[in-house]
Amino acid sequence: MGLEELENREYFSIGDVKRLTGVPEYSIRYWEAEFNLIRPIRLESGHRRYTKQDVYTILKIKDLIYKHKLTLEGAKKQLHNYRLPSQENATPSRIDIKLLTEIKETLEDLLKQ
Repeated sequence: MGLEELENREYFSIGDVKRLTGVPEYSIRYWEAEFNLIRPIRLESGHRRYTKQDVYTILKIKDLIYKHKLTLEGAKKQLHNYRLPSQENATPSRIDIKLLTEIKETLEDLLKQ
């Protein structure tokens, strides 16, 4: 699973998110509870379905915690105003392009592993 699948699919299971991001499932669930930015859709069966934006948010949290060595509180402060532009009504700013470039590089690094 790589960038192509991330772009071509709308929803991802927690296992898919684990493979795309390299983040363990228990961390994904914990971050979901800690950062109110990850909001998967719950199926009747109780299974989670994550959106592309959820995956991008998880990658940003991972970057802040592992690469920039922030604590959870520090990452929360950084993410306070974090939002990806919606595809319908926004033009990406330089900050958004930089963020998306960082996410792309992270995904490419994961694919090399």
